[in-house]
Amino acid sequence: MTEIYPPNSRLVSLDVMRGLAVIGMILANATDGVKEGLGAHVFPQLLHEPWQGLHFADTVFPAFLMMMGVSVPMALTKAKVATGLNGEQFRRIFWRTFRLVFLGFLLVNLDWFAHFGGTTWRLFGVLQRIGLVYGACAILYFLCSPRVRLVIIAALLLLYWPLALLPQIDAGPSDIWVRGHNFIGSFDRVWLGAGGHNYVRGPEGYDPEGLLGTLPAVAHGLIGVAVGEWLQRMRSRDAGLKLALAGIGTLIAGCLWGFIFPVVKDIWSSPFVLVTCGLTTFLLAILHLCLDGREKVSVWALFPMAIGMNAMTAYVLDEVCAGMPTWSLFALPYHLSRPYIYEPIAALLPVIAFLMCIWLVTERMRRKGLVIKI
Repeated sequence: MTEIYPPNSRLVSLDVMRGLAVIGMILANATDGVKEGLGAHVFPQLLHEPWQGLHFADTVFPAFLMMMGVSVPMALTKAKVATGLNGEQFRRIFWRTFRLVFLGFLLVNLDWFAHFGGTTWRLFGVLQRIGLVYGACAILYFLCSPRVRLVIIAALLLLYWPLALLPQIDAGPSDIWVRGHNFIGSFDRVWLGAGGHNYVRGPEGYDPEGLLGTLPAVAHGLIGVAVGEWLQRMRSRDAGLKLALAGIGTLIAGCLWGFIFPVVKDIWSSPFVLVTCGLTTFLLAILHLCLDGREKVSVWALFPMAIGMNAMTAYVLDEVCAGMPTWSLFALPYHLSRPYIYEPIAALLPVIAFLMCIWLVTERMRRKGLVIKI
């Protein structure tokens, strides 16, 4: 038997999954900070792959992006049924997109704002991509049927493949298996001034959240929209199991495609979309089976749920306070324990302390019933 969720009902599994994604982002960012700031040896899985392949750190941003897509039907179904995409709804979508992009621009350029002449600004970033994908997914949710959106997903992923294989604009050697030697990266270099405003600098530079990579990222978000519609309608155990099977199938398809089109986060390759969406969908299905439709929230779920309910707050705190894990107070457990335990475990101690500081803020907000939305 299937039931219909109320349009604006909050799924515990969605908050927990979003929280796990943000926790993963904090762990990855802080671990990189400890590696660079303290010169520590860290677990490689908590660092991003330089190019092809997949580490744990490479899965967390895609999971967060997909959860944004899942939340679109939860937030907009009532408006879609009542009014459709009228002028008021379009303005709301536009201004939320603008706020996300603008906040993202501020966060990635904090150093530039502090030292105008000493560095260069960067146009793109994590929140900018989330904002652009949100705007596209929200508009398409209003305008297109689920079947048409599936066609759009397939078209974006399939057409991105030959686009990525085009010769580089700036006449360098093209090899999709080599970092920076591809049309996507060359587009960033030409458009943003020979790498001057890209995250990766130099003659082979590019931006991992660049403009062309937003195309498969929109497909990524639309997969989340499809999953959100499924969760909104289905509450039976069979529905969760079918969702888990869909995740496994998507993961296998991405892995197979990856033999001829590499799994690369930095250009958001089509197989990368399928692999990470498959992993996220499978985990979300497990959380859905364990958490949704129950009268009480499991104790173990409260930790990620607090961060998931105020994911943007946690992310902003992480970006603004990124240097904290290398402060002397936070680094003290690392220096004291390093002679006695495995160094990557010692390096995790300041990272975990930093994570707990962010969690304490979001847990306080959860207990007060305070949710900040952008």
